[in-house]
Amino acid sequence: MMRVSVYPSDVFSLHTNAIAPDKSISHRCAMFSLLAQGKSRIENFLRAEDTLNTLEIVRQLGAKVEDDGMVITIKSDGIHEPSDILDCGNSGTGMRLFCGLLSSAKGHFVLTGDEYLKRRPMKRVTQPLRAIGASLDGRNGGDLAPLAIRGASLHAFDYESKIASAQVKSAMILAALRSDGVCSFREPQLSRDHTERMLLGMGATIAIEGLTTKISPLEKPLSPLDIRVPSDPSSAFFFAVAAAITPNASVVIEGVTLNPTRIEAFKVLERMGSDITYAIESEKYEPIGTITVKYAPLKGVIVEENIAWLIDELPALSIAMACAQGESTIKNAEELRVKESDRIKTVVDNLNLCGIATHEYPDGYTVVGGTLRKATVNSYGDHRIAMSFCIAGLRCGMEVEDVECINTSFPNFFELLGHCTGVIR
Repeated sequence: MMRVSVYPSDVFSLHTNAIAPDKSISHRCAMFSLLAQGKSRIENFLRAEDTLNTLEIVRQLGAKVEDDGMVITIKSDGIHEPSDILDCGNSGTGMRLFCGLLSSAKGHFVLTGDEYLKRRPMKRVTQPLRAIGASLDGRNGGDLAPLAIRGASLHAFDYESKIASAQVKSAMILAALRSDGVCSFREPQLSRDHTERMLLGMGATIAIEGLTTKISPLEKPLSPLDIRVPSDPSSAFFFAVAAAITPNASVVIEGVTLNPTRIEAFKVLERMGSDITYAIESEKYEPIGTITVKYAPLKGVIVEENIAWLIDELPALSIAMACAQGESTIKNAEELRVKESDRIKTVVDNLNLCGIATHEYPDGYTVVGGTLRKATVNSYGDHRIAMSFCIAGLRCGMEVEDVECINTSFPNFFELLGHCTGVIR
């Protein structure tokens, strides 16, 4: 188990275009290429464990994948039955979206993952997919991997989800593309919309009406992708928080997606008092541009809306809350309980070790702003917990255990962190 020591930082200025490429978009680029006719061209694909596992699965499903180190090209003539199990590694996104994609494909497929993924709930996608004709089963009544899928004919559906989840929505949209009629998916709040944007750009017939997404079955293969994957705002947010909590610090992050459903955490940081500006420079599948963050004193905030838009950034946002004046509260975030770790518990327990008072609730927690103290904290195999507490180390120093998991999403995290402070692994 690897441990890292992070040293306090007095001040830094970071200007970078090297934030990790977007993980969510990279996953989808690989998967959606299986639905296209022709050769998809993907520049700046995230070469991290999770997304490389997805790319390997695409190979196993029969696609021809070429990688010259700069550009990945994927050519597919449809989905073929693999000769072995499909290993999603640590990726819940990979497993849940493949469930939707493969449920209507001819053949037999088995999805598995690492020890952490095998503990994450899958019934949120397996249950609605079964209801429309999917032949899909797994441990604990289909709730836990490994999951076995036998491709079947799927029925049109009118489904109302009880949770706002881009993974659930995406799985159902992918199933709808090869169903026997027009489908409708409703959610209680609008979740992240990369799937809809990308599929629309590839030629799918999708209509978005408020909280309802209507999907027509494909009449022909989609057009191939030609995309440069933007930088990941979820990864960029760690360095936004770094600047927000370090007096006189600043960061300029280029080439990041400015999709409104992906920058909500930055908007919350603005409400807390941080000085943040945005500049859109291009738009195709996604708006892309530059985010600049400068230090300013922070104050407490209540976060209870658009939770699905910032669920991944909440651990890092909690570090900003620990450094703010007053109390901050996160509500309606029970989804944190079923991420790579129980993020409510891991955030609260680790903040307590750092001398920060908290109050835990079933769907969130309160953080009482104060003075962070150096501590030894455990990531519990969760990459976002590991990176969040490394960023906390900029204020007080920190020992973070089990940091190998960072490679699942942000392989050059420590290289960039080294421009801000001292780091020993």
